[in-house]
Amino acid sequence: MKYRTFGRSGLRVSEAFLGTMTFGEDWGWGASAEDCQKMVTAYAEAGGNVIDTANNYTDGASERIVGELVESERDHFVLSTKYTLSLDGADPNASGNHRKSLTRSLEQSLRRLRTDYIDILWVHIWDAHTPVEETMRALDDAVRMGKVLYIGISDAPAWVVSRANTLAESRGLTAFTGVQLPYSLVQRDIERELLPMADALSLSVAAWSPLAGGVLSGKFTRSETAEPTRKNPADISERDLRVAREVDAVADGLGVSSSEVALAWTRAHRPWVHPILGARRPDQLTTNLAALDLRLPEEALRRLDEVSAIEPGFPHDFIESSREFVYGPVSRDVVGRTD
Repeated sequence: MKYRTFGRSGLRVSEAFLGTMTFGEDWGWGASAEDCQKMVTAYAEAGGNVIDTANNYTDGASERIVGELVESERDHFVLSTKYTLSLDGADPNASGNHRKSLTRSLEQSLRRLRTDYIDILWVHIWDAHTPVEETMRALDDAVRMGKVLYIGISDAPAWVVSRANTLAESRGLTAFTGVQLPYSLVQRDIERELLPMADALSLSVAAWSPLAGGVLSGKFTRSETAEPTRKNPADISERDLRVAREVDAVADGLGVSSSEVALAWTRAHRPWVHPILGARRPDQLTTNLAALDLRLPEEALRRLDEVSAIEPGFPHDFIESSREFVYGPVSRDVVGRTD
């Protein structure tokens, strides 16, 4: 396992993060405490140091299990958790990005994780009802108190993240260092705005669902690997299955698993993208960890890029199609610094 600095900070984080949404059996489909321990051990032995959880994963069981498992080696791990999602459906202030929600959730997470501080605290999703100024100030207060070291945001529009960091920088507040986003061969829409934004602002990207809920693991395209799943096969589009079959074909040609190919692709073009490895069983995690040693050949990347390609959409396609009209025929001879 290699390491990269997290965004513009000096924090060293491993190539892949360990996702723990599956830790705990409270939701009826997660991993047992014994399997959770095996997965944390396997991940740590592979060199991984970032464990990602959230205040509401398996109704808080995930944080409790993680806290118990890493307590003796707390300083070795980069603990990452989130707030925003409701802790009490009957209480309107038990969710959201406002200061009261942050304070309540953070205190509970600290207790469950058995720690005095959170390494990375993520805003779990954009809350349109809370001014971004309030969120950034409340997060900065948590950092200044020493309860949080770095902050990030998950599942928010690019303009929200950009505005938040601009406000933070202009007011001397702590800015977001990373973003957490869904990214896989069947869900590439963050390439339109969010990934260019992350590149421009030097934000690290934690990619959730890099296997698209198991679609890219071969679970739905290889009959011999079929197993019970939370994902309804009827919800999988023909386009997604076509992409998954191409992943299978590339994997067969390389003599590796479909999961390894899909995970390797998420890092192939942008090394600052860190796939979040989630698993219900230790053997699944072992397979996923093997992807970190896989470098896809150019021909394999071309095939995967082509089969999963998306339309850039407005304004990107309009700007590209208007290039000669705007700049004249000489534009064909102009090469930019990044071309």
